[in-house]
Amino acid sequence: MDPRVRLWWVSLSLVGVVNILVFLRLAVRARPWRTQLTLAGIYTVVCASRSWLPRADVQRFCIVDSWWSTVLVGRSLATVAEICFAAQWALLLRDYARDLGATTAERLSRVIVPIICVAEVFSWYATITTNYIGNAVEESLWAVAVTVLAIGIVLMRGRAALPMRRKLDATIAACAIYVAYMVTADVPMYIARWRTDQAAGRPYFDLANGLVDVASRWVVTTSFEDWGPEMPWMSLYFSLAVWGSLFIAWVSARRSTASAMAN
Repeated sequence: MDPRVRLWWVSLSLVGVVNILVFLRLAVRARPWRTQLTLAGIYTVVCASRSWLPRADVQRFCIVDSWWSTVLVGRSLATVAEICFAAQWALLLRDYARDLGATTAERLSRVIVPIICVAEVFSWYATITTNYIGNAVEESLWAVAVTVLAIGIVLMRGRAALPMRRKLDATIAACAIYVAYMVTADVPMYIARWRTDQAAGRPYFDLANGLVDVASRWVVTTSFEDWGPEMPWMSLYFSLAVWGSLFIAWVSARRSTASAMAN
């Protein structure tokens, strides 16, 4: 194994363990159990498992030689987890919009999960056919969903008290950074890969043969040349994204506690 790949994999795996421990601490302290905590738990555990068994869907790359490293297993778990993560955004936006009487923001909260469900369809299309254009559309839809979230927060901002407004401003900034990354780095990466494949005349799987392939073929590699392009997004995904999920669960728990005390 390339030492750089080993260091990255070990680090990623440790982050997954720490994230689960943080979730367990949050779960013990949060009473009663809330929907947000369940969604965060699913997302945290799935991301940890994906950091322990890294894989690259289209290329069928993996590090651990096991059927559990197949794209069928990994992509199925990822689909559930990503919908849970999107549901966290939607629920948080809905709850605060209701608190502040921001009707339009509440309506926007309803479209976030459907957008991500469509994104998952394109993700599966890319995974099954090995056509990167599906990934480009998928990631574009994620950027759209976060933009919708940011617009909803902007609509709430004017109704919020100053302390909350500062938190909303920080969230808007985080959304802007995410969308900028997707538009300038992530989506262009997949488009570039698609163009390279198109220029080379690369054949794609049809749906039937692709389904067989995702369930039965995995390519074990520990080469930095293979994993290097995947490291940036995986590192951010399995760390920052999970922390965001846990933070949403924590904020929701605090909101519920404050609401209960007020009543």
